[in-house]
Amino acid sequence: MSSINPPTLNTMGCEAFTAAVDQGTTSSRFLIFDSTGTPRASHQVEFPQIYPHSGWVEHDPYDILNSVRLCMDKATEKFIHMGYKVADIKALGITNQRETTVVWDTVTGKPFYNAIVWPDTRTKKLVHELRKVDGADRLHELSGLCLSTYPSSVKLLWLLRHVPEVRKASEEGHLAFGTVDSWLLYNLTGGVSRGVHVTDPSNASRTMFMNIHTLEYDNHLIDWFGVGKVKLPKIVASSDPDSYGSITDGSLAGVRISGCLGDQSAALVGQCAFKPGMAKNTYGTGCFLLYNTGSKPVISKNGLLTTVAYTFKGLKGHERAYALEGSIAVAGSAVKFLRDNLGLIKQSDEVGELAAKVEDSGGVVFVTAFSGLFAPYWIDNCRGTIFGITQFTRKEHIARATIEATCFQTKAILDAMEKDSGTALHALAVDGGMSNSDVCMQLQADIMGIEVDRPAMRETTALGAAIAAGFAVGLWKNVEELCMINKDCRSTFYPRTDQASRERGFELWARAVKKAEGWIDIDDGVEDDTES
Repeated sequence: MSSINPPTLNTMGCEAFTAAVDQGTTSSRFLIFDSTGTPRASHQVEFPQIYPHSGWVEHDPYDILNSVRLCMDKATEKFIHMGYKVADIKALGITNQRETTVVWDTVTGKPFYNAIVWPDTRTKKLVHELRKVDGADRLHELSGLCLSTYPSSVKLLWLLRHVPEVRKASEEGHLAFGTVDSWLLYNLTGGVSRGVHVTDPSNASRTMFMNIHTLEYDNHLIDWFGVGKVKLPKIVASSDPDSYGSITDGSLAGVRISGCLGDQSAALVGQCAFKPGMAKNTYGTGCFLLYNTGSKPVISKNGLLTTVAYTFKGLKGHERAYALEGSIAVAGSAVKFLRDNLGLIKQSDEVGELAAKVEDSGGVVFVTAFSGLFAPYWIDNCRGTIFGITQFTRKEHIARATIEATCFQTKAILDAMEKDSGTALHALAVDGGMSNSDVCMQLQADIMGIEVDRPAMRETTALGAAIAAGFAVGLWKNVEELCMINKDCRSTFYPRTDQASRERGFELWARAVKKAEGWIDIDDGVEDDTES
């Protein structure tokens, strides 16, 4: 891929590279980019998913850390083999799965419990209890988030209530909390001896402890959740040359970390969606649509979340940016369900080919509510439900209905965003695993009725973290210098449906969602928040 700008050179006249850790829900990767946004070396590994009970999802914090270290070493080895030096990497950024909660001992540096992962639903009874507490109605306005099983706050509260070691450490003043970025930064920069305990606003905005307006911890929120004794990470700018420290060991020892973004904010940056009104949708384990609202937060009236897009220290006009977000809990994980649980496909990328064998879903609607439904519905008492099965139904129809589930939820989010912003989107930039499928993206365009724009290089989440890091050390001076990053060979999918057929399809989806609601009784003892 080419750029209208010459390659960024360091003081010795050699090309300068940026790098990024991309720590996701099911895998970790490390990529090294050249100045045009092209990955020159990378490595990716999957790590174990832990499901102790129905609705529970955990990761071993050391699996997360070790997978990242392995990826860094392997990608760097490839980079050096190509004739480059570690010194050519001028900036390193981190992007990560958000909300996932880690707690560790500040005395030993060791975690007290497995990380509780963002789609985990063990806290649903706790959430219903908290919704009845005085002041619950103020949380959305203060934090930008809805009180649900999703944010870090309720995961930390569950740990404090159910894990004696965590509660004791909090009372004694040596309990550290962090999302995955904080856990990685702490360990990569020295751990218990000298590791930094920091986070950026895009991650902090997913905890419900930070005031979305001031970008500082809010005493009311901290007191309301009762976490005043917990050591929270310091909030620093997403792009900052000084606050994140340097790698202390391994193949990248001495390399400075200068950027950090939650994965969905990173994808927004990687798509260069710097102007208000620009949006992107990332199809990963879940699916996340972010819409840039500019320098002031917009509090949704239609079921969306308000989040921090990024804060770039010293970058004029981009010191602070917010976004409206629609979060879908299940997207790529539904495809994995077809592969691993039902055996309908052998490889995830076969789902589009299977779906393309039929003209439509044959009346089948799959409400993929494995963890309830997130935006814009926020229904936690429904579960995955397939409607419309007849003797005519084949696996091809179920595959198509699985893809359509993500597409219909994306349309619901777009409709909510139009109501909140007063502006209709005319095109949607996409990335992530499911976006690799032409069938999936054509269905998305057909269901939404707008163009879908897909870059040739889909590692936009990692690219966003690398861009944040590069801004901090002066590799780019303004966003205009990035105007041609990752712009070559993009694909555009145009809608091929009429308004009437789109409305009929969405009406059927909405009816299925309504029927799926109420399957779980919050008080029936199923998937409760029992101690482990």
